[in-house]
Amino acid sequence: MFLKRFKEKSNQKYINTLLSSRQNVVDSRKIESVGIVLNFDEFNNYEAFKSLFKEIKILENKVKFIAFITDEKLTPNNWDAFFNPKNFGWNGKIDNVELEEFVNTEFDALISYYKEDSLELNLVTALSKANFKIGISGKDKRLHDFIIDVTTNQIDLFKMELIKYLKVLNKI
Repeated sequence: MFLKRFKEKSNQKYINTLLSSRQNVVDSRKIESVGIVLNFDEFNNYEAFKSLFKEIKILENKVKFIAFITDEKLTPNNWDAFFNPKNFGWNGKIDNVELEEFVNTEFDALISYYKEDSLELNLVTALSKANFKIGISGKDKRLHDFIIDVTTNQIDLFKMELIKYLKVLNKI
């Protein structure tokens, strides 16, 4: 119990270090590749995002999903990749090859589609090397470059607002 608490503090301290040293430099390139971080307990409608990317003309092979699950026994087989709390060590160390590959991919945009303030989800968002980070959670505003304040069940509103602002920002 105590070790778990110390590990959480260690990872939160690591997130704070990452975010305080983060350079908020978003370049002007168009979005061609996207990574999506989801909390499987909050939202698991893969098709809703596929239709969004078809609408904004992003190729399906340029989209990568990763979902957070609380129990690895409940892993469904229709998603790209999953991670769980056991995949994290001390000081933000990742013990999952798929997760490590995801955070090291330099996506043009990262969509963090979760509302729950979760240490693991925040750590993935903070570690991501994506150029432009979009989120729906406003708990820690340092995590994202752009926040659309909706709930996870308001996917149609999210899509509409995202398209509108990406056009304004000349990203699509």
